[in-house]
Amino acid sequence: MNKLQENLGLAKPPIAVGFFDEAPAGVARWNEGAVPAGCAFWRAAADGHTFYTVPSDHYNCAVGAYVHNVTLPADRGSALGDTITFMTVNGYLQSEEIPLIPALPKKPQFVAYGPVDEVPFRRDVVVVAAKPAAAMLIYEAAVRCGATSMKMSALGRPGCAVLPMSLQSGLTALSFGCKGNRTFTGLPDEEIYLSVPGAKWDSVVEALQTVEAANQTMGTHYRRHAEDVRGK
Repeated sequence: MNKLQENLGLAKPPIAVGFFDEAPAGVARWNEGAVPAGCAFWRAAADGHTFYTVPSDHYNCAVGAYVHNVTLPADRGSALGDTITFMTVNGYLQSEEIPLIPALPKKPQFVAYGPVDEVPFRRDVVVVAAKPAAAMLIYEAAVRCGATSMKMSALGRPGCAVLPMSLQSGLTALSFGCKGNRTFTGLPDEEIYLSVPGAKWDSVVEALQTVEAANQTMGTHYRRHAEDVRGK
């Protein structure tokens, strides 16, 4: 368990995700078989595995493939349309939301995953699963070091779209974790995601020291204030 994970009480370590045109050196290819969606790789990384995937590893989730700019093969050509139709007919998605879904600007030939403190590859995005109290601290640290604005962007579905949202904006973003993501990753109901640009991750971690100390001080102040008010 890394220090940040321990300090914030995170159930799983933050994970790093990298997008590459060439296979990252020193990283093994995913060899654990097919997964139902690309976000399932988040779970494997949070469990301590470091690996890379290729586009075909993302074929089983049409929406996730779209987010990663992965073109599905001819025999799955209708999968995205069929999935969107199913979602809209069943009231899960509205048609006007579809053009607003963030996607990578180009298809990565390789997508690498692993625990943030262990990966040997470039960290393009860092994903943290956290309870709201811990997420608040990460948000405050991100604001302090310029890794997001006070009006931080938030996303509901699809959960994986928070990756291109952070990558393209260069800012930390919030994902509530869609139903599919929660199903395939096992994300608990009480947790949400923050997606931090990899280039700003170290600055966020450094700023967290100040933020945590400040929140402890304010917590003591607020408790005393509450006691003073009750005592009047």
